[in-house]
Amino acid sequence: MNVGVGLPTTTPGTDGTLLLEWARRADAGPFSSLAALDRVVYDSLEPFTALAAAGAVTARVRLATMIAIGPLRATALLVKQAASVHALSGRRLTLGLGIGARLEDYEVAGVEHRGRGRRFSEQLAYLRVGVDEDRVGPARDGIELLVGGASGPAFARMARYADGYAHGGGPPRAFAGAAARANAAWRDLGRPGRPRLWGQGYFGLGDVERGNGYLRDYYAFTGPFAERIVAANLTSARAIKDFVRGYEEAGCDELVLFPTVADVAELDRLAEAVAG
Repeated sequence: MNVGVGLPTTTPGTDGTLLLEWARRADAGPFSSLAALDRVVYDSLEPFTALAAAGAVTARVRLATMIAIGPLRATALLVKQAASVHALSGRRLTLGLGIGARLEDYEVAGVEHRGRGRRFSEQLAYLRVGVDEDRVGPARDGIELLVGGASGPAFARMARYADGYAHGGGPPRAFAGAAARANAAWRDLGRPGRPRLWGQGYFGLGDVERGNGYLRDYYAFTGPFAERIVAANLTSARAIKDFVRGYEEAGCDELVLFPTVADVAELDRLAEAVAG
């Protein structure tokens, strides 16, 4: 299993200097990917812009959205953004897409929330089956496509259009259950092999209270469930080792650990924990 790290695009205190230094260090370290989250109504950086910046100072790691909210964007522009990052980075993009869980993102973006599943399916078809006859460039062949979500339709879309599945986080047992559903949907559609399986978690090895405060704020829209997310924050090397081991045993191919504190020292702490 590969271990990637998230960019601090949603954590307080991130600026361009920090983002670029974070990307450089991750590229030089043991990590296999750099990923970005997507949210409109928050003090955060837009994921494709952040990945383009990271791509300019890296050469090795894959660049991933985990996940971008597809229906918030006009389809042709979504394809243009993704294909541009892919081309500028030397064909290193993994495009994770989903419909998102936050109604307010749709409201502020002026996009109708109802019908988002249908629009998302149309976007995936546009990306994968030549609906536009490839008129929107650069070329997007070679983009690894993931679909996230926990519903039956999400797994069906993944099996029909994508290369793999992006899990939204949680303990290894939650990932194992989702992976089983992804593999079943893949088999039901008669596709050979199995889907690529990506997972994610949060870590904070320095200022734990600061990191927990960020998670409470970021997930405040979930109500009391936010405290369960806070409790799952990986705050020790032992917790990270156990988490990584659990995901590996559950069949994960790429595990991305997202920071809860915007401090480049967190990368060194994480690298040490993963290597150990």
